[in-house]
Amino acid sequence: MKQVPIISHPAYEATLPDGHRFPMRKYGRLAEVVAEKGLASNGFAKPEEAPAELIALAHDRTYVDQVFACSASREIERRIGLPVSESVVRRARTSAAGTLLAARLALQHGLAGSTAGGSHHGQRETGAGFCVFNDVAIAAKALRVEGALQRALIVDLDVHQGDGTADCLRDEPDLFTFSMHAEKNYPVRKIPSDLDIGLPDSMQDNAYLEALRAHLPRLLEAVEPDLVFFNAGVDPHRDDKLGRLSLSDEGLRQRDDYVIEQARSRQIPLVAVIGGGYSTDIEALARRHAIVFEAMAAWSERG
Repeated sequence: MKQVPIISHPAYEATLPDGHRFPMRKYGRLAEVVAEKGLASNGFAKPEEAPAELIALAHDRTYVDQVFACSASREIERRIGLPVSESVVRRARTSAAGTLLAARLALQHGLAGSTAGGSHHGQRETGAGFCVFNDVAIAAKALRVEGALQRALIVDLDVHQGDGTADCLRDEPDLFTFSMHAEKNYPVRKIPSDLDIGLPDSMQDNAYLEALRAHLPRLLEAVEPDLVFFNAGVDPHRDDKLGRLSLSDEGLRQRDDYVIEQARSRQIPLVAVIGGGYSTDIEALARRHAIVFEAMAAWSERG
């Protein structure tokens, strides 16, 4: 069996003040769970920290420089919901580089993933919603600039609308943004994606999968992407603290299987990032995030 490349780094788990509500420990535990399940028996690929020039492909350079210097305003810190500390900045830089490395490996091998990423509320001039830098937008623009791809499709299935990705890629018609999310959830003011599908509260597995099936195949046919970026956020889960949908573990598994199958059956490479997931039960949360890596491994076995 050819193993799916997985990117991880200890810096993905930053240090936060005691009692902070963001479940930062999930990143380290996810890497452990992925290893325990034998999904990374060849070891993880490790990224370097992304330089400012790379991040500035998707973000305003003034904002990038403020973050690198840990001198972002109190207002920006408030919007992000995380301290702009050395540890958090290192995490944001490493996560952005990790998504780019995973994308490069997906283009080579067909599938790859990172045990972080999906920071889709990061906008051009500011972070927001626990997101400092928008790793998917950075990776997509970097690959476009260097000629590694012409067209990409961002399939964002985090429970929250991908406002930051829409903002960062608004001048890039060949980098198509698709967000399917809980309509009444954060952010209140949504920046329009190329296609937004807002779902009603409490939607369960079957209706959710039906909505996805109504849109994904036609997008893949219309966009003809060279690469799919899949934000496999697990916050549509019924037990998520910040979600408003009601998917089960099995619903998430069927969703991830379907997205991977739709891309790979068309010979389109796919890179997965983990997106959002919020719970005080870190073990359950990490195992939920591991589902997408299990789904990629299952497809690889089939292939």
